[in-house]
Amino acid sequence: MLTNDNNRSGLLNAGGILSIVAGIFQINNGGVLMAFFLTHDLEPFWEIFPFLPGLWVEWGYIHHFTYGPPIWQMIMGVFFLVLGILAVIGGISAIRRKRFGLSLAGAICALPSGLLGILAVIFVALGRREFGAERKENGI
Repeated sequence: MLTNDNNRSGLLNAGGILSIVAGIFQINNGGVLMAFFLTHDLEPFWEIFPFLPGLWVEWGYIHHFTYGPPIWQMIMGVFFLVLGILAVIGGISAIRRKRFGLSLAGAICALPSGLLGILAVIFVALGRREFGAERKENGI
């Protein structure tokens, strides 16, 4: 495998970057879901965007459902927000080569992003040897 002068292969950097990118996507998705939940009862907002969930049309007029905003949007928004933050923190840890457990946990939290998360887990797992290499070189 190709390495540079510091015995770094680049897999860990790639895994960390993929984890950070996937985490940013998840933070964005969580924010959008929470924004839809928080703006559910704003009448002008719903008249502009009648295709959003929570509305039905009868005789040409827009009527709200009587049960209020869907709580699943807020739950999933918070879930994606927390997973995204953990993925970003784990990606930073992987790039700095500080803690393997935190780096792998961050890559696992990036899994809901699909292919980016899968590649992040694979690259971080394959780069495990690089975490202890710097300590052995420095005699720690």
